[in-house]
Amino acid sequence: MASPPAQPTVYVVDDDDAVLGSLRFLLETDGFAVRTFRNATALLNATSPSGADCYVIDYKMPDINGIELAGRLRQSDSDTPVILITGYPDENISARAKAAGVKDVILKPLLDENLVKGIRRAIQNRRGN
Repeated sequence: MASPPAQPTVYVVDDDDAVLGSLRFLLETDGFAVRTFRNATALLNATSPSGADCYVIDYKMPDINGIELAGRLRQSDSDTPVILITGYPDENISARAKAAGVKDVILKPLLDENLVKGIRRAIQNRRGN
């Protein structure tokens, strides 16, 4: 008997504990396995930072911002999709995010369904489905 397919794993990086808790609940409810990190350094120091099927990264963090983190991840893990979330959009953020290899930028007040759809789309595109 074949085993069920593994849950896609999403790594979430945000310096706000309330946001981390909310995103964990949202994504686990939608069938994702979730690992959370309070900042970019915690993710970069993780024992297996490349175990993600998708990264969800906050833009504005105290140690390394989300675009810089996406750029660092691209250097070692070029095909795992990155979705940037932000409550501080500006006119240049999308262009800078795209240059760093970010697949999508989603505004924090609109996360729920938009984020889940964006993650599923990014993972499907990565897998070629």
